[in-house]
Amino acid sequence: MSVRALWQHAAQQAPAAAPRAAGAERGTRVATVEQVRAAALALPRTSEHLIRDRVKFRVGRIVYLALSRDETVLGFAFPREERELLLATEPGVYLPPEPADERFNWLQLRLAAVPEAELREIVLDAWRMVVPKRVAAEHEAAHPAALPPGPALAELRFAAGVFAGLGAVDAGWERWAAVVAAAPDLARPEHRAALHRWLNSWGCRIRYPREGEPDLFSAALKGWWAAHGAELPDASLAVLTEGQLDALAAAYAELAALRVSPSRTLGPTAAAKALYALRPAAVMPWDAAIAQRLHGSRDGAAFRRHLACGRRWARAVIAESGLDEGELPRELGRPAVSLAKVLDDYLYVTITAGITAAP
Repeated sequence: MSVRALWQHAAQQAPAAAPRAAGAERGTRVATVEQVRAAALALPRTSEHLIRDRVKFRVGRIVYLALSRDETVLGFAFPREERELLLATEPGVYLPPEPADERFNWLQLRLAAVPEAELREIVLDAWRMVVPKRVAAEHEAAHPAALPPGPALAELRFAAGVFAGLGAVDAGWERWAAVVAAAPDLARPEHRAALHRWLNSWGCRIRYPREGEPDLFSAALKGWWAAHGAELPDASLAVLTEGQLDALAAAYAELAALRVSPSRTLGPTAAAKALYALRPAAVMPWDAAIAQRLHGSRDGAAFRRHLACGRRWARAVIAESGLDEGELPRELGRPAVSLAKVLDDYLYVTITAGITAAP
C-alpha cells in the first residue's frame, strides 16, 4: 500500500493497513493443506474428520479448523471482538465467516496468501481457544518459542520516519495527555471518559452509552483500576523486571475481558492500547495483526511475551545507539512518545501496513 493512502487514513487518526501480497510473491513458502494437517495433528487432543466433504479438525466435538471443499480457504477459531479489525487490516488475506458462522468465534483465510510460518501460529492460536487451559499450558511449557528478533537502529529510524509522515499521528495522544497531565487516574470519571475517546480515535469502536443507559465502559474501568492500578509499574520498558512483566500481563488479561458494552468485551487490541495510555514508558502495545504474526495468540501469556520482546529490543537499540532510553525517541524524530511506542510504530509500519525499507 502506498504511503499516501496510509497518510490519508491517518488523518482520521485510525491508521489503516496495507493489503499483503500472497506468500509466494513475498518470497516465502505458501501454506498448504498438508501443512494445516501437520500443524493441527501435532497438537494434543486434535482429531481429523471428513464431514459433508469438508476436512475438519476438532478437540472433542468442538471444531477449530475447517477447510473449504476446494481446500483453498481455511476457517479457524478466532475471537469475534477482534474479527472486524483484522478484516480491515488485511482484507486480501482474511475473509468473513459464512453467514451461518457469523455468531461464532470464527474467521477464514486464503491459504495462498499466508506463509507457512504464520499458518502454524494461526493453527496454534485457534487450538488454544478450544482446548482446556491446562493442556495448552503444558504443551507450551514443553515447546517454548524463541523471542522474535527486533529491529536494528537503522530499521527503527526508517519506520519512525514513515509513521511520523502519516499525518497528525500524535494528536489524539496529545489530547489524552492534556487531560491526565502525566498522572492518569481511572478513579476519576473524566480520565475514564478521556480514555474512551482516545481508544475510539484509534479505531477501537467502543460504543458510547445512549441516553439513560449505564456507562458499562466507565464502570468496568473503575473496578479494574481499583484492583490493578497500584500494581502497574512506573518503570520504562528496558528495565522492567520479571515481576513487573507478570503484573502487566495479569492486568492486561483482566482488562481485555471487561464487559464494556452490551455486546462486547474490551478485547485484546483495546486492552493493550489502554495499558500503553496508562503506562506509556513501560508498555509496547499491539494490534491484531502484530499479535497474530509475532505470537499467534492474544492472551495474557502472549502479551507478557510481547513485553519481553520489547524489553530485549529496547535494550539492543539503546546499546547500539549509545543513548539513554529517554533520549532515543527524540533522536529518531519522535520526541512526543516513548521508546515503547517507537517500537510499536516499527511493528505497525512493517507488519500491519506491510512497508519495508528499500534494500
